[in-house]
Amino acid sequence: MEQSWMVQLPQGEISVQRWSPIEPRLGAVPWVLFHDSLGCNASWRDFPQQLANATGQLVIGYDRLGFGLSSPRHGPLPLSFIQDEAELVEQLLEQLGLTQFMAFGHSVGGAMAVEVAAHLPYDCVALVTEAAQCRVEAQTLDGIRRAQADFAPNTHPESVAMQRLVKYHGERAPWVLSAWTETWLNPAFAHWTLDHALRRVSCPTLILQGDRDEYATPAQPKQMAAQLQGPVMLKLLPELQHVPHREDPALVLECIQQFLRDFGND
Repeated sequence: MEQSWMVQLPQGEISVQRWSPIEPRLGAVPWVLFHDSLGCNASWRDFPQQLANATGQLVIGYDRLGFGLSSPRHGPLPLSFIQDEAELVEQLLEQLGLTQFMAFGHSVGGAMAVEVAAHLPYDCVALVTEAAQCRVEAQTLDGIRRAQADFAPNTHPESVAMQRLVKYHGERAPWVLSAWTETWLNPAFAHWTLDHALRRVSCPTLILQGDRDEYATPAQPKQMAAQLQGPVMLKLLPELQHVPHREDPALVLECIQQFLRDFGND
């Protein structure tokens, strides 16, 4: 069962969605989802409900400012946008009355989930990252440039990729695309890393990455695992690319269930 509503924060309105499990697990804390660079609540499709049902936990997602149904943003993202998200999430969780949660973040949402876990160490009791980046690699930039060609918004505004983006973001789709490409391809962003946040995360962490990810080599999840301070489970998923929860949701859910069993949250 899904519910949606808007939460007013000083920065603007945030669209929040909640998925309830068919069989709730007594005392289970909720998941909080962090979407990718082109995503929003709707782009998760049916995965949040699958996650809720598989774990017996409530799942809560939100559209970042500028994305989906949340208030629009204008101009380029600040280069500190990943770290900055932790403060907004703290405000959002306070409005929602959440004092403990598990974080699940995909792609840049995985990096944001790490920042949140570091910022709220007593509230975030477990962390799952999927296809998360912890630094900028040549493979990251090459993947973004290939994606730019697929969208080709200036020469082919009716491209399939752009139509999909418009489906989720409406008239702000061009901003969403440029916020991703112009930020990550900005030479000033080339030295960004997640190192400082990773060294402050002590909760149990599951790192998931497809071994054919277009945007990061397997060195990235290994680097993340080496810096985290708490228990870590690292899973390189064979034959999968950048969106494992869509490519093989059963495998992703199986990994999460194993993680919860092994670290005492099931």
